[in-house]
Amino acid sequence: MNDVITIGDAMITFDPSTTGPLRFADSFKRKVGGAELNVAIGCSRLGLNTGWIGRLGKDEFGRFIYNFARGEGIDVSEVQLIEGYPTSLNFKEIRADGSGKTNYYRDKSPTSTLTPESLNESFFQKARLLHITGVFPAIGEQNVRTIEKAVLLARKYDLKISMDPNIRLKLWNEQQARSTLLQWMPYVDYLLIGQEEAALLFGTSDTQEIVEHIKHYNVSHLFLKLGSEGSIVWTENKQIEATSENVEKVVDTVGAGDGFDAGVIYGLLNQWDPERILKFANFIGSMVVSVYGDNEGLPYLDDVLEKFEGKATIER
Repeated sequence: MNDVITIGDAMITFDPSTTGPLRFADSFKRKVGGAELNVAIGCSRLGLNTGWIGRLGKDEFGRFIYNFARGEGIDVSEVQLIEGYPTSLNFKEIRADGSGKTNYYRDKSPTSTLTPESLNESFFQKARLLHITGVFPAIGEQNVRTIEKAVLLARKYDLKISMDPNIRLKLWNEQQARSTLLQWMPYVDYLLIGQEEAALLFGTSDTQEIVEHIKHYNVSHLFLKLGSEGSIVWTENKQIEATSENVEKVVDTVGAGDGFDAGVIYGLLNQWDPERILKFANFIGSMVVSVYGDNEGLPYLDDVLEKFEGKATIER
């Protein structure tokens, strides 16, 4: 039985060996990326049984991602390699402050073969939580219908549903993102959202106004990510704030939100109190930005607890 299942695209990410404009980068490091897969990796490293539904090209890059995910302990029984569809690519531009810019190459994505009819119902029947994001549905209209079917199957088998809007305006416009994501809100139990994304969906970045919007839905926990200012959780009409952790040096901000999501999901499934969940997730986010790569910085549970609980570490 899987604790967490997620559905989405994965890609090969090429990270430049130097910071600055991409046109001046002449060498790259091959890595694996993809929002939903990153969350799956983060959950698996924390010790949760995790499954991923996806499609990859039947090429060397697709095989690399498949083996990488399997090596992370992820259930890839619902991942297929598709002939004639190239595995998606992503070239990153990384600036000196750790921020970045993304350049997608995902036309004729293999995920276009992942249809609502292809979803394995028993995969949902044997899980506890479905995690969805706004990245996969942004790739194509068929993916929207696939997520709709996944949400219905999750509800049929009493899975909790967590959603991170993760809005990528390079993939769809604001109106498409808003109308699509809001239609799933009545089914969402846990909303994990950035302040800018909340402004796009609800028309406000004010915390109290966001909470008022959430009250119209069945969301039991709202986790609001505030970047360097920390995060907020709202549940049972209580609001708790946590400051961000100090980071000696930020080298790559990509994947921090996915790490935060994994921490939240771990805490929720283990029935932690909201304050502990928030601090735990913040810790993971701070660890991710200290390492280059989309998921290289996602920590194992022992590594988090050493810092989170102040355990002594023996280095030699």
